Amino acid sequence: MNEGVILLSGLVLGIWVYLVLFHGRYWRERPAKAPTDGPKHWPEVAAIIPARNEALVVGEALSSLLRQEYPGKLRIILVDDQSSDGTADIVRATAAELGAADRVRVISGKPLPEGWTGKMWAVHQGASELEDFSPGAKYVWLTDADIAHDAGSLRGLVARAEAGNLALTSLMARLKTDTFAECALIPAYVYFFQMLYPFAWVNDAKKKMAGAAGGCMLVQRKALKAAGGIAAIRNALIDDCALGKVLKKHGPIWLGLADGVRSLRGYPAWGDIWRLIARSAFTQLQHSLLLLAVCVFGMALTFLAPPLLSIQPDVGARAFGLAAWALMALSYLQTLVYYRQPIWWAPLLPLTALFYLAATIDSARRHLIGRGGEWKGRVQAQKPV
Repeated sequence: MNEGVILLSGLVLGIWVYLVLFHGRYWRERPAKAPTDGPKHWPEVAAIIPARNEALVVGEALSSLLRQEYPGKLRIILVDDQSSDGTADIVRATAAELGAADRVRVISGKPLPEGWTGKMWAVHQGASELEDFSPGAKYVWLTDADIAHDAGSLRGLVARAEAGNLALTSLMARLKTDTFAECALIPAYVYFFQMLYPFAWVNDAKKKMAGAAGGCMLVQRKALKAAGGIAAIRNALIDDCALGKVLKKHGPIWLGLADGVRSLRGYPAWGDIWRLIARSAFTQLQHSLLLLAVCVFGMALTFLAPPLLSIQPDVGARAFGLAAWALMALSYLQTLVYYRQPIWWAPLLPLTALFYLAATIDSARRHLIGRGGEWKGRVQAQKPV
């Protein structure tokens, strides 16, 4: 019995040694500074914003785009995805108030066709307007109606894209941490994403790993056309990573943490974050019950076993468990610092992981009863026949 526990504890410690030292150093990410020098000629950019019932935040998001300190031309296309709360009216009023009505075009979205997710259908409709509204755009800036940008955001994105001839340049927005539930769970959301998609591997042209953050993606228009346009990912629920995958075949991509891009949408209650996870977790597992079982086992072994081993009577198992737990907490510190949270959250990561694991199982349940991918009144990942 003791030998089995020792072997298990050694395996768990080995997992954390690998994650900390060899898994793309995912836990060391910090906001990256944009290149100080920009191109001689700043290319034209067209922003596309899909919006569905975003009246509470779209005004602030649009204002942040219109106040960009960008030396080149910027045009904005907002696709009103059949909102019922006056989203389009707020957009028009905001543009007029800032004297930028000629720079903003609002499109009324058409009904969602079969085979498309709502967001991708809206973005596709926006892209169809490029030839008429912004034919000279070299880049398409895909951003959301609940994302606000500092004044230098676009300038930094374009400078990086031009310096590296990037097909995709993406920043993960800073999410809100105003409530206790958000402080407890939201930093882990970013931590787990970095673990799944180590940024260093995403940014390495020699590796197949691809990813992006959907709130802020600067896409080279030529690369997007070569990849088949938005239609290439028409049914993708995790559309940002799907776009990163198709674009990496047509040029280098880059993903980093944002310092000047923030989400305006909060998830103040525990249930809000639960639903956020459950919406797409089973999609991440390719709707496979086998992969779900592997995920449950892997998460339990990686995050739950260390604290359980640390209370075992065997001294060796206890030492290995404590060491694994310490490495886990250490790996979480940088994310907590980024979110300006107290470091005492770090050793509580196993409890956070348990919450995420339970929500992932619920994601599978929702999919199997035909409620997968539910978002803003739409079910976008139907139960398989």
